[in-house]
Amino acid sequence: MSSTELPGALTAAVTPRPLTVRVAEGEELRQVTLPGLSLTVRSRPPVRASSGTRPGTGLSPALFVHGLGGSSQNWSALMPLLEDVLDCEAVDLPGFGDSPPPDDGNYSVTGHARAVIRLLDASGRGPVHLFGNSMGGAVATRIAAVRPDLVRTLTLVSPALPEIRVQRTAVPTALVALPGVAQLFARLTKDWTPEMRTRGVMSLCYGDPGRVTPEGFAHAVEEMERRLQLPYFWDAMARSARGIVDAYTLGGQHGLWRQAERVLAPTLLVYGGRDQLVSYRMAGKAARAFRGSRLLTLPEAGHVAMMEYPDVVATAVRELLAAHGEPTVES
Repeated sequence: MSSTELPGALTAAVTPRPLTVRVAEGEELRQVTLPGLSLTVRSRPPVRASSGTRPGTGLSPALFVHGLGGSSQNWSALMPLLEDVLDCEAVDLPGFGDSPPPDDGNYSVTGHARAVIRLLDASGRGPVHLFGNSMGGAVATRIAAVRPDLVRTLTLVSPALPEIRVQRTAVPTALVALPGVAQLFARLTKDWTPEMRTRGVMSLCYGDPGRVTPEGFAHAVEEMERRLQLPYFWDAMARSARGIVDAYTLGGQHGLWRQAERVLAPTLLVYGGRDQLVSYRMAGKAARAFRGSRLLTLPEAGHVAMMEYPDVVATAVRELLAAHGEPTVES
């Protein structure tokens, strides 16, 4: 048994879906079935077309990858702000959102990266403008390093890259990776309502939870309620958290910082000053590791700047595209 497996985890291969995943106005969901893997992809059909590469839309393709405990819905605020210049799709990683667990039970960073690579290879959409947040940032970094042919530009929002001194506020999340801790936490919090859990997550991930609208909070509670009914919810969380910890310990050519140095794609880095999970002090190190990168620091933002400050992030993305010859207005 590998270090990313939990006993009995594969018994949850059959995945009932008791509640329907929310689809915002202008979005579509589709299922992509590959051998041993099924992925849900959220897209926004482009409203305008400019010079690009994807047949049928004329827009350059983009793929968005969420973080631990997240889903493709984490990008629903940013994608509409870029839909005139990018053909936007966001993926639910295996075991998250509306994607069932992978048949091989591999929730490592490499396993998630392999799933995204398989999606891109099967769709023929590459090279894409690749976006990643938190764990998704680690996944995107690995993809950009090992498959540069698939990545046109790279945008990382609070990427989960190894830190020597982890913030105290991030320790509970890391502890989920320990065997049995996720199940213990689930038992200890069995009486917590979805509203209580959602407030806790927002307090951890947002620089200012007060920026969340009542409608946004209601949608988040609905999604939390749906996830808690999935039999593999805690398993996917624990094993993915363990995958991040394992990735932090890898050295040599497989180390994430070494792979960051190998990334050739133009890169935008976004860090929040109030991030309780990825330290703000890592921004400088990341800017040095990713050659020729651009750095956007948002002192008031937390861990999910693309959800808190989508307008600012979208402007920075457009500047990245313009600086590297990508169309940013309709031609």
